[in-house]
Amino acid sequence: MGKLTDSLWLWGHVAGAHDAQYKLVGTSRMTPAEAAYYMGIPNVIMVRYKGEPKPPWHQYALSLVPLQQVVWSIVGDSGCGTGHDTEEALKLQSVLPNLSGVIMDDFFGRKNADGTPGGLRPAELVEIRRSLRSGPRPLDLWVVLYTHELDLPVQAGLDQCDVVTLWTWHADDLRKLDENFEKLERLAPRHRKVLGLYMWDYGAGRPMPVADMARQCELGLLWLQEGRIEGMIFLASCVCDIELDTVEWVSGWIAEMGEETIS
Repeated sequence: MGKLTDSLWLWGHVAGAHDAQYKLVGTSRMTPAEAAYYMGIPNVIMVRYKGEPKPPWHQYALSLVPLQQVVWSIVGDSGCGTGHDTEEALKLQSVLPNLSGVIMDDFFGRKNADGTPGGLRPAELVEIRRSLRSGPRPLDLWVVLYTHELDLPVQAGLDQCDVVTLWTWHADDLRKLDENFEKLERLAPRHRKVLGLYMWDYGAGRPMPVADMARQCELGLLWLQEGRIEGMIFLASCVCDIELDTVEWVSGWIAEMGEETIS
């Protein structure tokens, strides 16, 4: 038994990470820790964006120590190039007692050596997963999967991951969210699943309609209660202070529903 807020995550980037893209309506100065406090979200996924923050990450991690859980990226967004940062992420265990996993962003949009989707070969993922299990606290391996990637040959990569996060890049495609989630359940029946929710329509570079935001939250709460997912991620910290209607709606929804019991 737990409450809704325990299952909520905030996707974190350095302050202002998205200012130069996506036709945003303002300039953001919020850090992930500040945004988590503002939104009332106790868990953060910290992801490198266009190479930032550069390691070592000790100082960036300190502000996240009071949170319940932290997941750190070992593969950043598509602007971070190739390779992985597993070794650097593992160093954070001495700083972050709440570090529970690592995540691979934009993973299946990259190609590995044989041309199949995935920035790393399955054999490399096996070694990464082994290293995640060998430290003082075992860490989970998370991965990003977009709904438009569900029909790609991603099975071999997914098989090495613990947690799959599902994202709908274009808000217009949210009308098929039920259908796409069922497709994910067939594709990854044994994986733990977390629903990704954008608070800005990044695919179209425009505000996310509040009605679409509300429907995502309602479905996420239902699926949490049914045990079909174990969390919801709101993206991103770097849009939380530019006065988006969706951000304020989500903040109010969390304040109202956060104590809801999830069994």
